[in-house]
Amino acid sequence: MDHSKMLEDLEKVIEELAAASRTMPVIVEGRSDKKALESLGVRGIIFVLNDGHSILDTCTRLAADYRHVIIMTDWDRKGGRLARALIDNLEANDMKYNSDFRAKLAMLAKKEVKDVEGLPKFIERLRATV
Repeated sequence: MDHSKMLEDLEKVIEELAAASRTMPVIVEGRSDKKALESLGVRGIIFVLNDGHSILDTCTRLAADYRHVIIMTDWDRKGGRLARALIDNLEANDMKYNSDFRAKLAMLAKKEVKDVEGLPKFIERLRATV
């Protein structure tokens, strides 16, 4: 895929994620992931997983206020395990989840970047080449 097409596709997914985050919380692994998404224009509700609470506790707290969430963990092995644990706990709380944004970003950026935190620099590099 050429750089301009990849950039266009990434920006479209991030734009859709930003819109969705206004009504559904986005779950990320850490503070740096939250900052990365905010720098890309995702300024809705973002929950950080690594805040001292268990995944079950986080999902239970989310279930009190929301019916749908967006899973946006990294697409490395650890992120995959966290996504699986989130899915199990969200389902246990009768919550719906969206992991499509994570899957799309992983597919588009996998060869270049493996985590949410790396997206802003990757997109910056792409912009410099088109």
